Amino acid sequence: MPLRSQRTLAVRLSAWPAHVAAGIPAALELEQARGTPFLLLPVCLGAGAATYFALPVEPGWPFVSGLMLAVVALRQALAAKRHLAFLCTALLVVCLGLAAGKIEAWRAGTAMLGSSVSTVLTGRVVAVEHQASGRTRLTVDVEATRRPLLRYAPDRIRASARNDPGVAAGDRIEGVVRLFPPSGPVRPHGYDFAFESYMAGIGATGFFLGDPRRIEAAPDSNVRRHWAARVANMREAIAARIRRHLDGAAGEVAAALIAGVRAGIPEETNEALRKAGLAHVLSISGLHMALVAGTVMLALRALFAALPGFSSRHPVKKYAAAAALVAASYYLLVSGAAVAAQRSFIMIAVMLVALLFDRGAITMRNLAIAAMIIIAIAPHEVVGPSFQMSFAATAALIAAYAAWAERAAAAPRRDWSPEAGLVRRLASRAAYYTTGLAMTSLIAGGATTLFAVWHFHRAAPLGLIANLAAMPVVSLIVMPFAVIAGVLMPLGLEGPALRVMGQGISAMVAIADWVAERTPFDAVGAISPAALLWLTAALIVATVATTRLRLIAVPLAVAGLAAMLAGRHPDLLVSEDGKLLALARSDGGLAVSRSRPNGFTVGIWQKALASERLVKPETSKDAEASSLLGAADGSGDAFICADDTCIARHAGGAVIVQSATAETAAPFCAIAAIIIIEDATAKDPCGDSKVLVVTARDLARRGSLAVHFDAGTNQASAEFAISEPFRPWHDHRRFSREARGLPPYRRGED
Repeated sequence: MPLRSQRTLAVRLSAWPAHVAAGIPAALELEQARGTPFLLLPVCLGAGAATYFALPVEPGWPFVSGLMLAVVALRQALAAKRHLAFLCTALLVVCLGLAAGKIEAWRAGTAMLGSSVSTVLTGRVVAVEHQASGRTRLTVDVEATRRPLLRYAPDRIRASARNDPGVAAGDRIEGVVRLFPPSGPVRPHGYDFAFESYMAGIGATGFFLGDPRRIEAAPDSNVRRHWAARVANMREAIAARIRRHLDGAAGEVAAALIAGVRAGIPEETNEALRKAGLAHVLSISGLHMALVAGTVMLALRALFAALPGFSSRHPVKKYAAAAALVAASYYLLVSGAAVAAQRSFIMIAVMLVALLFDRGAITMRNLAIAAMIIIAIAPHEVVGPSFQMSFAATAALIAAYAAWAERAAAAPRRDWSPEAGLVRRLASRAAYYTTGLAMTSLIAGGATTLFAVWHFHRAAPLGLIANLAAMPVVSLIVMPFAVIAGVLMPLGLEGPALRVMGQGISAMVAIADWVAERTPFDAVGAISPAALLWLTAALIVATVATTRLRLIAVPLAVAGLAAMLAGRHPDLLVSEDGKLLALARSDGGLAVSRSRPNGFTVGIWQKALASERLVKPETSKDAEASSLLGAADGSGDAFICADDTCIARHAGGAVIVQSATAETAAPFCAIAAIIIIEDATAKDPCGDSKVLVVTARDLARRGSLAVHFDAGTNQASAEFAISEPFRPWHDHRRFSREARGLPPYRRGED
């Protein structure tokens, strides 16, 4: 490069920061003129709610109210400084989100079972789910318990029966049930079952010892529960009608799409859809609400188009929007009004109401209004995968198509004009719509992949292919004929429509099977919270900003990717009961301490660590635990077990010991980096700060455990899934026998 060109380039590069800085105020003014600050309101509200649920301790009302008053005072003091006042307003909205989360937790107030127990339970059935395995899961409102009488009984439980007990929602039942407190995450930063149960009002889970029996009872005096039972039974009746016309997986998927009854879908079908990136089809989401409302609206618009005289005198577009809103409301009712369906209904309702008032339907402003309504009603949805993936996809699509439309308006397509030949016009439109479908799948898939990886540790690398092939089938066959079947069902004429719908479902499942068989990988491993925050911030900036301020998303995304690459998976995972350990091997496998480990727990661990191979322990029933001392020097990164004690050596040299009692663990204090003792009454047998000793009592209180070993010293550092003092959804953990340092209950014990 000539010297003069080098100097010119150097001058331009040196002037670039000043040029960028000079353009920021103008960009901010333009963003304000376009209404971008309003779009940040749900972001701030959601950030406040997410902050509340992520806090390690429960904030008191004096702190929350004091913080809000302080921000209001600061906002008044800085009223003359517009940008600082805006930041204070944003902070106030964050505080409102935090307060909304606290109010929801207080309002839920779910009574949670403190310890495992078997009891005779009498209650009223709220919901019945017939599972593909043949078992039946019942949700029951508890009325009474006996033998023993539970002093702190949960208000609602969910328990499964081996066979179909032949009961329906609203029936009163009695049976012997084994109940367990809702468990915590199976790994730190994982899905918290106790949190979800608390927010759903479920205080215990379990199974019936024998089938429960229906007992005679007067009609339910609880009006809300009575009508909820009638709706639940209507949904079951609809599902039964569907199964009469469609058997197998197609019938179960149709029941899920029309009535929201998903329990009967075979697991192999669920897994194929997950691997292919089509699992979103099964959830009653914005896609389904939009297709139902869109089908009704399109049909009515076509009908009105055939009546030009009537259409010229009446606002037929508003009539169609109102009918679509009624159809979406009915679909919400029939599908069970699950939280995800409620969220989707609110989104589509806001857009349809906008049409009634002659406003644009699919806009970022309407999406922001829907988000604020949902956060105000159910703040905990902010931290769930359904909310995050739905709004991420919708926001990304609206932003992308707005940019696309702006570009198309600036450069009209000449090959669509009448002067172009018919063949050229048809080919151009076909290419345009195919490209649009591909971009829709790519944009929505890209926006949701982050949250799929965070929550499920899995991705669908061939999801674009699956969605390109399957979504036209879903949009043009499955859902429109689902609407037709729903309309004809009261007349008993739903059969032909359901059969067409079934053909579409079979095609969709066949596509999922084909793609799943060719998917090169599924589990991608867990990512760090820092990576999630950076990448989420990048996604928000990219979708909300409309000027060159979008470029701020680039460094945010780079920081997120750097945090993702810098993240380190734990070397050891421990279940919350201390009975199962999993050690990450140097070859990518996962060594476990049980010959028959819990498949559910191990499955999540394998996905979180991106490990496909499971290594069972070497066991010796006749050997004594002391014999493992010599084996420790030679043991690789796999467990060797004898006499209720297991030992393994990490690739870095750290020794892991799992033992039943403190006495059997004591001989290993000299060589172990960490000792797990399956006894809640045990004390530290080592007295050495270099050895991490974890007892069943520690795990009962603080949940599952992730351990990292220092590369130089092999010293273990622990991260528990649950913090103390307990949040409301974990407070029940303090009452178990293990958490109180007591031995297991023995029959006949006072």
